[in-house]
Amino acid sequence: MITVATNDRESLGFSVVQRVNGAIANTDTEPTMTTIQRANIPATQNEAWGLFGTLGEHAEAAWPIAMTAISDATNQPLESVRSFLDSRHGRHFADDVHNGLHAGANLKDAINAATQRWMGWTIGRQTSKDYGIPRGMPYLIGFVIHCEIVEVATAE
Repeated sequence: MITVATNDRESLGFSVVQRVNGAIANTDTEPTMTTIQRANIPATQNEAWGLFGTLGEHAEAAWPIAMTAISDATNQPLESVRSFLDSRHGRHFADDVHNGLHAGANLKDAINAATQRWMGWTIGRQTSKDYGIPRGMPYLIGFVIHCEIVEVATAE
């Protein structure tokens, strides 16, 4: 079972305290994606590219951590996060994680730092024009939603 410690959640801007006891998550507020069975996390559909292809030897361990951290931060479903992480934008996110690893952070901290950084950036005028993402929206939210829309549109 995957859990995010309270201090990790706070570093990402969350204040909900969640206790995990066995397979049951107890919360005093609305449940989040922080306690998910690994089997419920969608597998990558792009092992050669995106986050998975970019992180190489770290990919297997990074995938569930990144899926959970991004889903929690953006309030988007895991399938949308998978679309993002499998895209070229997921590759750029993985580059940011690599930078954290190179600076000495452990994998979880590097992913949390990249998630926080991407949530701190906002969509500017040109990106809004190029991708149709509303200006001022947090970068990570915008591109997670954008990647899901592109995937659905190309599947039709």
